Amino acid sequence: MSQAGDGRAPPRAAPDPAVAADQRAAAFLLAVDPVGLGGAVLRAGPGPERDGWLALLRAALPLGGAWRRMPASVPDSRLLGGLDLTATLAAGRPVAERGVLAEADGGVLLLAMAERAAPGMAARIAAVMDAHEVALERDGIARRLPARFGLVALDEGIEDEGVAQPLCDRLAFHIVPLPPGAPDALPDMVAARARLNAVQVPDEVTEALCGAAVALGIASLRAPMLAQRAAIAAAALAGRDTVAPEDAALAARLVLAPRATRLPEAPPAEEPPPPEQGEARDAPKGEATDAPLEDRVLDAARAVLPEGLLAGLGAGLRDAARRSSPDGRAGSRHATPLRGRPAGTRQGEWRAGARLALVETLRAAAPWQPIRRRGRTGGPRLLVKREDIRLRRFEAPQETTAIFVVDASGSAAMHRLSEAKGAVELLLADCYVRRDKVALIGFRGRGADVLLPPTASLVRAKRSLAGLPGGGGTPLAAGLDTARGMAEACRRAGRTPLLVLLTDGRANVARDGTGGRAQAEADALDAAKPLRIAGVPALLVDTAPRPQAFARDLAAAMGARYLPLPMADAARLSGAVRDAAA
Repeated sequence: MSQAGDGRAPPRAAPDPAVAADQRAAAFLLAVDPVGLGGAVLRAGPGPERDGWLALLRAALPLGGAWRRMPASVPDSRLLGGLDLTATLAAGRPVAERGVLAEADGGVLLLAMAERAAPGMAARIAAVMDAHEVALERDGIARRLPARFGLVALDEGIEDEGVAQPLCDRLAFHIVPLPPGAPDALPDMVAARARLNAVQVPDEVTEALCGAAVALGIASLRAPMLAQRAAIAAAALAGRDTVAPEDAALAARLVLAPRATRLPEAPPAEEPPPPEQGEARDAPKGEATDAPLEDRVLDAARAVLPEGLLAGLGAGLRDAARRSSPDGRAGSRHATPLRGRPAGTRQGEWRAGARLALVETLRAAAPWQPIRRRGRTGGPRLLVKREDIRLRRFEAPQETTAIFVVDASGSAAMHRLSEAKGAVELLLADCYVRRDKVALIGFRGRGADVLLPPTASLVRAKRSLAGLPGGGGTPLAAGLDTARGMAEACRRAGRTPLLVLLTDGRANVARDGTGGRAQAEADALDAAKPLRIAGVPALLVDTAPRPQAFARDLAAAMGARYLPLPMADAARLSGAVRDAAA
């Protein structure tokens, strides 16, 4: 018995042989062209699956090639190189050392716990990958070092954690390793590397990969370029001088499918022509080899789209939160003086409440020692000044505040208000665990009111909700303006706002309080745009009996997820918000 709660892990599902074969092929392709393909993102914790894929990659690499591993918290002095502190203090003159990126030249670099890499660190690695060299200009040292390597980002994140987007965009393969199968015989890697630069790419292959990327909703131009490099490497491995359709199909499965953001449109069904007289009725169902190459490449990617993609594609709210965060995390983070994850160092004054970064302080002071000791005959051997002081930086995730903006206009609003009350009370039950807060804004008549400031108190929320009024016109723009003000206040207070708008989309009161549907809708759209520009995660719940076109347009203007729930009850509403905020 292996049910949850018995203390044992559930049995692992048997790996799909075709997917496992593709993952092994990805290791070989990366070993053939690590610089051209950029590398891979391995989404898995430590275990035989990840170790097996890495062992296969290392076995396929040239003997003696660099194989470096570094943590996500490595300082810039070790990442890019700089002053060798020990040698400098011993020699009394600046001595330079190479960083990890330069040491990985010609090989592979492993970035452990890549999901924790700071945005600045990810940007510096991406810049070096683009330039293929390290431009070292720090600590009084100026030099350029070659840095052509493949990067393997070991992603051990949970839930919404992930590798920073600049790195994901530059790494060809995004893999969730499967249990290792029977070991494969290594192909002729030497011959493949020798043939790599001579492989030709037909124009139709390039067009097919670009067309498949568009059909899958991939916005980055690097994706089809990486797919083409993967197809070239596959042709070189197969001993071909020209990329074949099967090479393009493999590249689409490995590079394009994991990046899909939407399902491609299915081709229109065509009636099969009636069989001519004398034609065999049971003709063999062979592959449609006469289909256009773009369709075959797209079908190859469609066949390996991840499970649950349809459900995930609708969750635009979570994606919006990740886009608004520079490191790809759904929740924002803020700096803290003494707790949280390490986030580098900074120059500053050493006061109470700050932690000294001793090594970085000594590294900053070392280049100036010959000048500071000039003319001195005694005293300490190391002179540290105020401008040398370096302090540790930390960052911690921010709390989330769910802001409910409820359309309280008209008699029907009373029914929706009761649903909102129930949803708020249900969400508050989770606040004690998730440390989230809930706020409530109602708009009706000629304006909007903050009915419940951000709170995690269930007693206070119930007291405020008990007297919630309703009736009058629909000043939608006023409600959005008030919500934007509260969202900005939440951010200033170090919390992440999550906007939930319940409305039937029938705005009829403009910003100046006058009636008129046309002006009211125009004002509502104008009020929605700043929310999208500010990157405020939002969910618009259409409570009309029939979904309204204007409500959908308003959601697009807000950058919000549109959710028609004409018969929503408190449980469904709170569940939708909980899923969106997860």
